[in-house]
Amino acid sequence: MAEVISVRFQDAGKSYYFDPCGQTMEKGQKVIVQTARGMECGEVSMENKTVPDDQLVSPLKRVVRAATEEDLRRLEENKAKAEEAFQVCARKITEHKLDMKLVNVEYTFDGGKILFYFTADGRVDFRTLVKDLAGTFRTRIELRQIGVRDEAKMLGGLGICGQPFCCSRFLGDFQPVSIKMAKEQGLSLNPTKISGTCGRLMCCLKYEQDTYEFLMKCTPKNGTPVETPDGRGVVADSNLLTGVCRVRFDKELEQPDKSYPKDALRILPRQPKPEQREKGKSQKPKQEDRGK
Repeated sequence: MAEVISVRFQDAGKSYYFDPCGQTMEKGQKVIVQTARGMECGEVSMENKTVPDDQLVSPLKRVVRAATEEDLRRLEENKAKAEEAFQVCARKITEHKLDMKLVNVEYTFDGGKILFYFTADGRVDFRTLVKDLAGTFRTRIELRQIGVRDEAKMLGGLGICGQPFCCSRFLGDFQPVSIKMAKEQGLSLNPTKISGTCGRLMCCLKYEQDTYEFLMKCTPKNGTPVETPDGRGVVADSNLLTGVCRVRFDKELEQPDKSYPKDALRILPRQPKPEQREKGKSQKPKQEDRGK
């Protein structure tokens, strides 16, 4: 077991464990930590807690100190310089005629490196751009290509629900989303209705998928033969959320379709189709060769 705190570097970014080195930190407090990129300033997302060693990635990086007024002032200065660097880089991208879109610029806490995030349809040869930027800013330059989902997370915005993007609000990691989820949830397969602003399938399709999978297991599927209080029939349609099934009765009953709660139905074994029964009758049973 080890005592750790969790630190986040972006508003809706992923949290990482750090060794508090005996210091007690409060949630929301700014701290200076040692990372692979050097010294960074982050926000405590989880207070001091003891976790098993198998949940940690060794070696565990340590907390240097709680952020001071000078550290916070430097953080604001870096944000201001990043905005200026964004304008400079955007202008140079146009000058070099590169097919890329600049999304965000970030200074490391110590100012030793500037990271430029961009999107592009394919690979981009930006070596001359890096040399030009390094000569302008006199520091290390890193250009990092990101996807459209990461772009939406960085820029933020409003979704079709009227709420801020989930990715920029609370999602730490992107979960895989498939068109199968939209089908199982009975949604329209029109791409414009199930896609987010980023152009990919909406992340919220993942939220209710577990519930739909559970309901599909305990709700009769269409075409399932069932016994109802009014006689036998087959399920013509079912609503997973309400649990109500519409049953089409056998022709000899001469009854219109009727809806029942799924708990009022008893599932019957499926009967083979007429052609299958005829095929089974036509096949002669194999006789064993007893002479061997």
